Amino acid sequence: MVEQRSISEPARQTKLFGEFEVVVLGGGPAGIAAATAAAKSGRATLLVERYGFLGGAGTAADVTNFCGLYASSHGEFHQVVHGLADEVLDRIDALGGLNAPHRTLGGRVQARCYDTAAYKIAADAMLLEAGVKILFHALAVGVVMGHETAIDALVVETKSGRLAIRSALFIDCSGDADLAAWAGAPFELGDGHGGMAYPSTMFRINNVDRVRAEGMSEKMGALLDEAAEARGRPYPRRTPIVRPQRRGIEWRANMTQVRNPDGSAVDGTDAVQLSYGEIEGRRQVLETFTFLQQNVPGFEDSYIVEIAAQLGIRQTRRVLGPYLLTQEDVLGCADFPDTIGANGWPIEAHVAGDVKLLFAPEHSRGFNALPYRMLLPQIVSNLLVAGRCASMTHEGQSAARVSGPCFAMGQAAGTAADLALAGNGAPADLDVAALQARLERDGAFLGRGT
Repeated sequence: MVEQRSISEPARQTKLFGEFEVVVLGGGPAGIAAATAAAKSGRATLLVERYGFLGGAGTAADVTNFCGLYASSHGEFHQVVHGLADEVLDRIDALGGLNAPHRTLGGRVQARCYDTAAYKIAADAMLLEAGVKILFHALAVGVVMGHETAIDALVVETKSGRLAIRSALFIDCSGDADLAAWAGAPFELGDGHGGMAYPSTMFRINNVDRVRAEGMSEKMGALLDEAAEARGRPYPRRTPIVRPQRRGIEWRANMTQVRNPDGSAVDGTDAVQLSYGEIEGRRQVLETFTFLQQNVPGFEDSYIVEIAAQLGIRQTRRVLGPYLLTQEDVLGCADFPDTIGANGWPIEAHVAGDVKLLFAPEHSRGFNALPYRMLLPQIVSNLLVAGRCASMTHEGQSAARVSGPCFAMGQAAGTAADLALAGNGAPADLDVAALQARLERDGAFLGRGT
């Protein structure tokens, strides 16, 4: 029997930072949209973020690529996530930091690259202009329950010490369902048996010869296979994604797959595994960058300009709400009567050593709806959940975890928070038709009738 060791801390009185109508945990795409929607509705809104900037994995993990905004619908690409996502795109574009859409994953889907600095600046301005109060460098560590089913306060650790934040309604956009888990909402970790999508450490490369590197994105997989055969062992994963940024001399690289010594995926909720994973990820960055320098035309004199500030976690906890979005929903382009947005991304399963892709049928409408029920955790009455920790199956999450559907879920959650507070009820009890009307009024695309 393993001895459980612990120490006793003295009881303390925790300083109250403030009282709000809506508190959003996490500043990724879901959190940006949720906080903006709530504040634009006139709600006193606080966004809590552990870093000193917004963007979530899109900036901290150097994803630099918006996925799920577009769908190949009936043979043509169309944008299927609008509303506040459009405002984000417009603001980044105005700063000169947005690429035109490009095809990826064998040309079957469309994505959009951006500059991380422009995204950070654009997100700051967007939230502040909406009236959101932002608390940076605040790590959420727990909750205080008001009664059995409602959260009274979020507890955070900061450079100013431990603080409590009260709110009438909370929105969990943490990615890891931290708020939901601490409050007692049911969830699953990874596939329900502990197996998770493998994370990656992203990096960016500068001084690429744009002329010689032209067209290399499409040849990268074959070159990687040849180099792996020549050296007698595989690289961390097959299916590398290496593409140019806006000005061509800088490229982003998604080539690593970070696993524990036993081969399992690093668990983003485990501090020891995360510590190991950060180091292992940087080791793989050097390994794969060396491949690029030695094997890919145009990369001979390039250098690593940035390694992501954090490991790119794709999956940890998923709440178990009244409905779980499934793989069948994604591949079958499902519609729902309570739709609050759309997702145009395919099933993208990061399995050991590779990435497995499954697409909706060609010439279908190419996107699935996102039901409002995804945002509703069980048990906790004053909580909404948006982003990659929303209510989805392990397989469904591999599609709807990306930025496009996260923007859509976040806007819906922030709007639902306003409607729930206006009606003095719980989010689970609000009039979904009223929510849908508000979302469409505010420019969101719900995909109804398409």
